[in-house]
Amino acid sequence: ALEGADIVLISAGVARKPGMDRSDLFNVNAGIIRNLIGQVARTSPGACIGIITNPVNTMVPIAAEVLKKAGVYNPNKLFGVTTLDIIRSNTFVGELKHLDPATLDIPVIGGHSGVTILPLLSQIPGVSLSEQEVADLTKRIQNAGTEVVEAKAGGGSATLAMGQAAARFALSLVRAMQGDENVVECGYVESDGEYARFFAQPLLLGKEGLVQRL
Repeated sequence: ALEGADIVLISAGVARKPGMDRSDLFNVNAGIIRNLIGQVARTSPGACIGIITNPVNTMVPIAAEVLKKAGVYNPNKLFGVTTLDIIRSNTFVGELKHLDPATLDIPVIGGHSGVTILPLLSQIPGVSLSEQEVADLTKRIQNAGTEVVEAKAGGGSATLAMGQAAARFALSLVRAMQGDENVVECGYVESDGEYARFFAQPLLLGKEGLVQRL
């Protein structure tokens, strides 16, 4: 199924349960990612790869090292899918300000776990938020995954919402690879900055994956 694929999304792994954070998943999911990325490297080395498996902040660097060892690592084609943070930000701000979330596109930078999730709530055209609203929204966005896990009481973590996020990111990649211009999505990629090797930020996508970090 992987032979010659242009896009590979990986969501396999253990889901969170109440009392766990994303780091608790590391030991099991790291092995899963290592094995699956090894197969991708052998069968579709030119594919754009989207890592959904948590903890994304550490699964993406592991994937990069496996691809490097195989001699096929392209930093412009490896992404941590953080789109769920954008969807949650749009939803929560829409609820607060009585706006259609579909009209919002709030960038979220940093990472995909707890305090590394940094929604840029000051960059919403036409929306003004108080300092308290920003503080409350930021905390809720950062803890939204835990909120879902606790609400499902052992029944797993976000599934439908993550499916929506994965589909949005994948379809954006497809549009960019087919030649659409100005396709922008946030994603967790190898950074060209000096303070963090990997960083989530808005990305301009193109036919060969990442074109520019915005």
